[in-house]
Amino acid sequence: MKKNGLRSVLAGVTLVSVALLGACANGETDGDVTADPTTDGETSAPVDGETDGNGEATGDWGDFSGETLNVVAAWSGGEQANFEQVTAAFEEATGATISYESFGDNGPTFIQGRLEGGNPPNVAIVGQPALMQQLASAGDILPLNDEVLAAVNENYSQSWLDLGSVDGEVYGVWFKAANKSTMWYNNDIWSEAGADPAAAEEWDGFLEQLGLIRDSGYAGISIGADVGWPLTDWFENVYLRTAGAEMYDQLTNHEIPWTDPSVQEALEVLATLWGTDLVQDGGGQRDFPTSVTEVFGASPAAGTVYEGDFVAGNIADDGNSTVGENALFFDFPSINGSAPAVVGGGDVAIQFTEDEATSAFMRFLASPESASIWVPNGGLTSPNSGVDTSLYPDEISQQIAEALVGAEDFRFDMSDLTPSAFGGTQGQGFWQEMITFYENPDDVQGAMERLEAAAASAYNE
Repeated sequence: MKKNGLRSVLAGVTLVSVALLGACANGETDGDVTADPTTDGETSAPVDGETDGNGEATGDWGDFSGETLNVVAAWSGGEQANFEQVTAAFEEATGATISYESFGDNGPTFIQGRLEGGNPPNVAIVGQPALMQQLASAGDILPLNDEVLAAVNENYSQSWLDLGSVDGEVYGVWFKAANKSTMWYNNDIWSEAGADPAAAEEWDGFLEQLGLIRDSGYAGISIGADVGWPLTDWFENVYLRTAGAEMYDQLTNHEIPWTDPSVQEALEVLATLWGTDLVQDGGGQRDFPTSVTEVFGASPAAGTVYEGDFVAGNIADDGNSTVGENALFFDFPSINGSAPAVVGGGDVAIQFTEDEATSAFMRFLASPESASIWVPNGGLTSPNSGVDTSLYPDEISQQIAEALVGAEDFRFDMSDLTPSAFGGTQGQGFWQEMITFYENPDDVQGAMERLEAAAASAYNE
């Protein structure tokens, strides 16, 4: 699947708040890099003296003996087990008891039901900025207090503060993130072709390396375009690099039209790849998991595939390649000298109740210590810049985390921030028009006009 479980419709949220809340349509992965995290309670060495190496919190979090906090999130299975190691460390340090509940894919409905029943959780961790915005606008959640905000300011880049803000106040602590700016390649094929990932840091060099792959007898890149979401991710990455973060926000909010010259530039960049002989034939009939298998399966036909860090899960499921050995990745190429940038997603903690124990738990989640308990087990990429990246269990997850934290610009997936009629419905809007453009990349003007018509309709303009 795409987008960490974001693809059901949240009603009643306007503009950017009208986001997609469910996963993408095909249900491939949950966005985690490591499929089988351990649950033995052990972590690596302390980070800045904050953990004792056994998953126990040693900071000054307060004494809340006898108090019980209810924390809800989507995580279940191995993810839940790993998060419960985090909550156990807070319990050990403070004497509090944390009751965890998983709401699965029904976060908005679950939370609304709890609010209507007069029994909100103390903290919810959700994957949708739009839901956070809706709850903040309704007065259902609290802005971060001074202590929590100080921890966020210390440990997070401005992009993450902005993503956690509503009307100028910070409400969210981003605990988990996804990097959707990763270009995966079969190192056996690239080596055989004499291609060099270091030469693919810029778009033109990237195309040149794909040409070497093609000349060696493989397709340069495989794309699965039978549904539109992988293509929207392509556009979002190119647009962030060509237009910049500010215009990315404007286009997301439909403050500029899809006929803007910035959209034309991004589509023209994509056209230098799409429709060329660098791309494996048949992409319009190929689903995303198959595009991964075409690169990392038993009989690979292409050398490269683009998508987020969840590709590692697809590779592991296929079983014919090994992440970190022949299955490697590099960052999405820079375009016209653009600075490091990441398109992604994540899970944000929000606070419903005003009490010291809940605020202390929010401060704990904003510290490097909390993420450092889960990180060594795999399956967590933290946007917290204070987390020691050497704690990640392998070089690939470390590389993904460093690219995420080191990005000068981070932007949430655009299609998850637009009305569902435009950004999240199969067969129409952003998805469908990107498929149409993929199949006919010479028609830049027509693509822009169709995208603008779809956006204007979806935003009720």
